[in-house]
Amino acid sequence: MQHGCAVCRGIVRSQQLRQRRWERIVHTVHTGETPAVSLQLLSPDGMRMRSAELDPWVADIEAEDLAALYRDMVVVRRIDAEATALQRQGELGLWPPLLGQEAAQIGSARALRTDDFVFSSYRENAVAYCRGVSPTDILRVWRGTAQSGWDPYSHGMATPSIIIGAQTLHATGWAMGARFDGADSAAVAYFGDGATSEGDVSEALVFAASFQAPVVFFCQNNQWAISEPVGLQAPAGIAGRAPGFGIPSLRVDGNDVLAVLAVTRLALHRARTGGGPTFIEAVTYRMGPHTTADDPTRYRPANELEEWAEKDPILRLRRLLDSLGLFTPELEAETQTLADSTAAELRAGCIGLPDPEPLTVLANVYATPHAGLDRQRAEYAAYLASFDPTGGTDA
Repeated sequence: MQHGCAVCRGIVRSQQLRQRRWERIVHTVHTGETPAVSLQLLSPDGMRMRSAELDPWVADIEAEDLAALYRDMVVVRRIDAEATALQRQGELGLWPPLLGQEAAQIGSARALRTDDFVFSSYRENAVAYCRGVSPTDILRVWRGTAQSGWDPYSHGMATPSIIIGAQTLHATGWAMGARFDGADSAAVAYFGDGATSEGDVSEALVFAASFQAPVVFFCQNNQWAISEPVGLQAPAGIAGRAPGFGIPSLRVDGNDVLAVLAVTRLALHRARTGGGPTFIEAVTYRMGPHTTADDPTRYRPANELEEWAEKDPILRLRRLLDSLGLFTPELEAETQTLADSTAAELRAGCIGLPDPEPLTVLANVYATPHAGLDRQRAEYAAYLASFDPTGGTDA
């Protein structure tokens, strides 16, 4: 009996130590205190900083992995620039740039497994790239040639939600289903600081906490919800909101790709092993406009942009590579060649996208066709035929 009690005490002690370690990592989340400092592994000047909490989660990262992360960020920045140029030239209806947020998206996406599932907003184009979506497919919706750009099940990523915050509910529902099925996969919901004021996000947090859903809420705090600064949107901070729902939160330097990779791996591990949901606030900056329809110079001070330019995520990783003797002329040339060829393929692919057949607008509305949908299709076909000088179209 005494031996049994000792074993029990040992188990309880082990659990207590794990709990205290987790509370240290998330900055005493049970008090609801907003973390004052973001978790960081790379300083803005590229110096590798040590962290007892985060280092184990990136212990496997070697020279080629650092080079791959750098390559990813450079390529997606080039994709983003090309898409912006295509919109300015009239080839896209709209484009939401991600300039400045490359580390937040690449670092988190590279932490995912193939059996995880992503639910994103309209800006996570770097995440889509990491999930194997071709850049041309990313542009289909923005060119107006498709209702969605890819098959979600082929890439483990739902097509973007334009409705602000709605994807957090979808992610939570998927994660609840995964838990009910006994799977060890996890969902990740991507959204911005502005979305945290939407009711959908609060509802998702309630359900995720109540059902201990294996979901990671990844908030990219890029400082501006269109023209509204985050200080007005969330005076007490973003990361401090989740503990009120019973969800631990992490605040990470979103321009530090290594730290983002580490905290996302940590949160995903927690989700997969029955620990429930985690909220991550990645503190970053939207260097460009909200979309190409926006003019940030009307509301954003120029000196703020200059300050954040010094924290550029690509420059930061390049400085680390350089300090380690890993930023070679070969790496630079290879990366630039890949970025240029990807951009050229994107431009050609975008311009070559065929116009959609008008009647396909009713496809995929319901899983099973029914009489009401058939009637609408016939009515729309008749409407289209009224513009056809030959007198008809195939209904």
